[in-house]
Amino acid sequence: MQYITTIASYIYNSFVTYNINFIDVLEILILAWLIYKIMGWIQSTRTFMLLRGILVIVAFLLIAQLLEMNAIIWIVKNVASVALMAIVVVFQPELRRLLEELGRNNIFQVVNLGGRTTPEGKFSDKTMQGIVKACTIMSQAKTGALILIENVQKLTDYVETGIEIDAVVSMQLLVNIFEHNTPLHDGAVVISGDRVVAATCYLPLSEDMSVSKELGTRHRAALGASENTDALVIVVSEETGAISVAEEGELVRDITPDQLLERLSLFRRREAPQEAKKEKRRTRLVNKWKERKQDEKPQRTAEQTEN
Repeated sequence: MQYITTIASYIYNSFVTYNINFIDVLEILILAWLIYKIMGWIQSTRTFMLLRGILVIVAFLLIAQLLEMNAIIWIVKNVASVALMAIVVVFQPELRRLLEELGRNNIFQVVNLGGRTTPEGKFSDKTMQGIVKACTIMSQAKTGALILIENVQKLTDYVETGIEIDAVVSMQLLVNIFEHNTPLHDGAVVISGDRVVAATCYLPLSEDMSVSKELGTRHRAALGASENTDALVIVVSEETGAISVAEEGELVRDITPDQLLERLSLFRRREAPQEAKKEKRRTRLVNKWKERKQDEKPQRTAEQTEN
């Protein structure tokens, strides 16, 4: 109770000292919400990787400023305006998509009060079993397949290149999509949560020159997608029927259905980086609270003995 009183007194004194009114509080809340939304949008797209590169450059420039590297500082000052234009060009697709989403959604969707507008990104046991069964059947029939399973980073860039489906994942649906001589068999299928979002999606090919020449376009596309996103990509070879999995730029070839089920299970249990940090922070606070309670018990016992 004492801690609550202290915090309340501190907040009240801050309002009185700095003459904070309701408009100031509202402005702070709006700015905090905007920063939170922008950071969440950045982290769920490829913009996060580009932003990390920019932060590295900024850190280098700060070091140059501290060490008084005059030549580098002069160059930066003269190309600053060009660099700002280059940043706008680099982030143009992401900025355009953000503005389109703001214009497309109503106010409740924008502030996220009307419920989630996108799937959770994790899938159920039924979906996992359906994917494994479909890959097993296509492997036996040597039917080529390419499946992207969304994680934290949204796969909107790839979904927009294909045909929207929005159907529940099932073994029959996946097998029918990749069946030969069907309109949707060419390209990749994108799965988000328990739903097939789109089919016939085009993926970027991997530019890694060390990739084996034995691999065809489908496997190179799987590697390319895994290099640019945090998705799990499943490939079924049309020539050999072998099942392969690409993740984080690495391709594991010729795995069994049981191994595929295990990879999917591990992928589903993987926490998002921000969620893992929140869990660690929560655990640390709980441990501190328990330690403080344990320290208070001897003090209370000593006070009761004195009384």
